[in-house]
Amino acid sequence: MTESWANLGIDLHVEPTGPGLRRGLTDALREAVRTGRLTPGTRLPSSRTLAADLGIARNTVADAYADLVAEGWLTARQGSGTRVADRPVAAPPAGPAPRGRIPARPVHDLRPGTPDLASFPRAEWLRAARRALLTAPHEAFGYGDPRGRPELRQALAGYLSRARGVHADPARILVCNGAAYALSLLGAVLRARGVHTVAVESYGLHIHRDLLTAAGLRTVPLPFDAQGTDPSAPPEAAGAVLLTPAHQFPMGMALRPDRRAAVVDWARRTGALVLEDDYDGEFRYDRQPVGALQGLDPDRVVHLGTASKALAPGLRLAWAVLPAPLLDEVLAAKNHLPTCSALDQLTFAEFLTRGAYDRHVRAARLRYRRRRDALVTALAARAPDVRATGIAAGLHAVLLLPPGTEQSVVQAATWQNLALYGLSLFRHPEATAPPLDAVVVGYGTPPDHAWAGALDALCRVLP
Repeated sequence: MTESWANLGIDLHVEPTGPGLRRGLTDALREAVRTGRLTPGTRLPSSRTLAADLGIARNTVADAYADLVAEGWLTARQGSGTRVADRPVAAPPAGPAPRGRIPARPVHDLRPGTPDLASFPRAEWLRAARRALLTAPHEAFGYGDPRGRPELRQALAGYLSRARGVHADPARILVCNGAAYALSLLGAVLRARGVHTVAVESYGLHIHRDLLTAAGLRTVPLPFDAQGTDPSAPPEAAGAVLLTPAHQFPMGMALRPDRRAAVVDWARRTGALVLEDDYDGEFRYDRQPVGALQGLDPDRVVHLGTASKALAPGLRLAWAVLPAPLLDEVLAAKNHLPTCSALDQLTFAEFLTRGAYDRHVRAARLRYRRRRDALVTALAARAPDVRATGIAAGLHAVLLLPPGTEQSVVQAATWQNLALYGLSLFRHPEATAPPLDAVVVGYGTPPDHAWAGALDALCRVLP
C-alpha cells in the first residue's frame, strides 16, 4: 500500500552539500548538531522517512546515520530511534564575554528578576479563581473599564495602603498588562507633555531605559555614591526621575530619608514627576519595611507595582497609582483599550481580600531568606574574597569581585551552563561613578530542589 506524506514521520530540514550524497548528508547533519541547531536528545526521522523527503536511497541515509553514531554525534537504540547524542560543548576561545550573554540552555539560572516559579500557589489560586468565576457579574466579561476591574482596584487600594503606605484612591489606580507596559504609557504621556529628558539611576534595568528611549525620551544617569543613588538634584533638563527607592535595583540599598525628601521637594518646585518602581518592596529580611515614596506626595509621585516577583511574571498583573491630573492623560495614551484578563483580575482581587497574598508573601520571605543565608555561608567558606552586598532585602545579591575579574567570571559561568549577569549589564552608558566588578545573583529563580546545585555551580566560577 502506498503511504501518504502525513504518516511518514517527523520533518527535518537538511541540505546535503559537497561531493557524494552520503558524505554531503553526513557533513550537513554533523554541522547541524555541532552548531546546536539539532540539540541533544532531538529525535531524527527514520532513515526511510528522511530518504523519502530528500528523494534519495534509504541505504544512503542509513549509512550517514551509522557514520555519525560511530563518531559519537548520534545515538541509536532499539525502540528509541536515532537521536542527537548528549555531547559536552567545547569552551569558546578566551576573550571578553559578550555583554549579557547567557547559555542557550542553562542548567542553573541565577539571573535576577524572577521568583521561584515552582512555588506558585496553584491550589490557593485555583480556589480564588473558582470563587471569582462563580460570583463575577455578567458585565465582567465585557470590555469593561480601561482602568481595570473595580473589585481589583478596591482590593489593591486596601493592600497598598496597609502594606506599603500608599495613598491609593481606587479611582486613580490603573491595572496594567505588566510594569513595562505601564512605563511605556508614562513615557508617552511625558513626551506629549513636552518632556525630553528623564533622570534614571546609574545602575538599573536597561529594559526600562530602552522603553523610555522608544517613547522619544533621553535618559541621563543620576549620581551614585557609597550611600546609593543621589536624586536630590536631578539635571535641569529632566522632567521626571525613575527610581527604585525601597530596594535599589540592582545595588540593593534603600533610598536614604533625606534623599527621599529632597527628590520630592525637587518635583514640587519644578512641577516634575517621580516614577517609583516598587518592584520587590515586600521582601525584606534584616531591616524594617521601607514605605513607599508615594506616601510623601501622592500628587507628584507615580507608584508602580507588580505581582511578578511575589507571584509570577506570566500573570501580567501590574498597577500604577496615578496623581489625579495624570489619569486622563494616561487613559488617552492607553487609547481606552481593555487591560489584562478580567478573570485574572477578579481572581487576584479574591487572592488579596481573603489574605492568601499575605500568606504567600510571608512564606516566600522565609524561603528566600534561607537561600540568602545559604549563599552568604557558601561564600564565606568557598570564596572569601567575594563580598555580598544589598542582601537586607529583595531577591538578589550583588557579589563584589576583585578588580578586572567580572568578564572572566561571566564567561566561566557560560561554560558551566550557568546563567549569570555581570553588573556592567545594568550600568548606564553615561554613568560617571567608577565602574565596579561584580555579578548580580538572583537567588529567587531556582526551585528549592535545585538551589544547592546552583550555589555549587556559582562557587566554582568565582575567584
